[in-house]
Amino acid sequence: RAFSYLSHTIPEFTDNCLINVMKAGDDFYATGETNFIRKINPQTLETLEKVDYNKYVAVNVATSHPHYDSDGNVLNIGTSIVDKGKTKYVLFKIPSSVPEKEKKKSCFKHLEVVCSIPSRSLLHPSYYHSFGLTENYIIFVEQPFRLDIVKMATAYMRGVSWASCLAFNKDDKTWFHFIDRKTKKEVSTKFYTDALVFFHHINAYEEEGHIVFDLIAYTDNSLYDMFYLKNLDKDFEENAKLTSFPTCKRFVVPLQYDKDAEVGSNLVRLASTATAVKEKDGNIYCQPEILCEGIELPRINYDYNGKKYKYVFATKVQWSPLPTKIAKFNTQTKEMLHWGEEHCWPSEPIFVPRPDAKEEDDGVVLTCVVKADPKEAPFLLVLDAKTFTELARATVNVAIHMDLHGMFIPEQVVKTETE
Repeated sequence: RAFSYLSHTIPEFTDNCLINVMKAGDDFYATGETNFIRKINPQTLETLEKVDYNKYVAVNVATSHPHYDSDGNVLNIGTSIVDKGKTKYVLFKIPSSVPEKEKKKSCFKHLEVVCSIPSRSLLHPSYYHSFGLTENYIIFVEQPFRLDIVKMATAYMRGVSWASCLAFNKDDKTWFHFIDRKTKKEVSTKFYTDALVFFHHINAYEEEGHIVFDLIAYTDNSLYDMFYLKNLDKDFEENAKLTSFPTCKRFVVPLQYDKDAEVGSNLVRLASTATAVKEKDGNIYCQPEILCEGIELPRINYDYNGKKYKYVFATKVQWSPLPTKIAKFNTQTKEMLHWGEEHCWPSEPIFVPRPDAKEEDDGVVLTCVVKADPKEAPFLLVLDAKTFTELARATVNVAIHMDLHGMFIPEQVVKTETE
């Protein structure tokens, strides 16, 4: 009741959709992490109408990292805050197409709620930036990096940012939720690991009764503190050394295991240093395999999303949130290739497969590169994805700033959508 009263004091969430680009139905949208997204013209990048998720599904925030299934449907997750006395995480699907007689209507009118996961705390739901997907399961990681809803409701009156309403509890646990995509039910066994903060899932897949999922994790939320104005005038490199370092972690979770296994036994049967230990209460404590360190903004060949895979394309960060290199990492051999050039800041690398490609890394990698000297033109860099050597670059005579995420849209798709 108190939150219901306070909620009327909260202005609309921002529609500054600066994180990612999403395709839904026949249209493209710029996305953030609120309930608002912005339709854009993919040819001209003109900003069109604003769409409010909340008109179609009861969520107050939603990720900017949706997944796409084999039919092109969008899968995403958002948080419903104190709706009918409950706070929950809502998984929803946006169809790739609508019935012919309703072609003029928005695909969002056919949005479907897949299922919901109750938050472990009514007024402190978990913050999340992405989620995982396999052929048969949806993976949601409920981390102890949480929104304080009461602080959030009063932030506007107090004149503080919503970032100040996030808090990390290093003594709490990180819980793993697995939703069966067919039954829409959550796996009943409780899996957890130590406290962590993460933003990006890399990929996930199923193997011999296990779910294997990779993400980039931090030991705390100190990365956020680097971007406060009070810290921007400090020595950035020295300040960065005080923050948690991004670590690529692989969790191996045994969904099928011997229920009579002894307490304290490791239930992982795959060749991995990751462990999943059965506890007395029936919960399973998971510890990851460390794949590598120092990468962020990971991308894969999306044709391998939800499948066993080998390659990660990512930015390479070393004591700075501004990447100076991009990398190709082999998750099996642990080998890493780099591209870097002095005074260059590359963006998230995007893999584009070669038409009719037969191998996972058969294609090119695209990255937008900003020069440290504003007088020098930024450029689009094209690398051979196999060798990570330069194929071409194209400069543009406009100001380009460091971005977060992006999407490659084939020319034929752009023409089709704008005709």
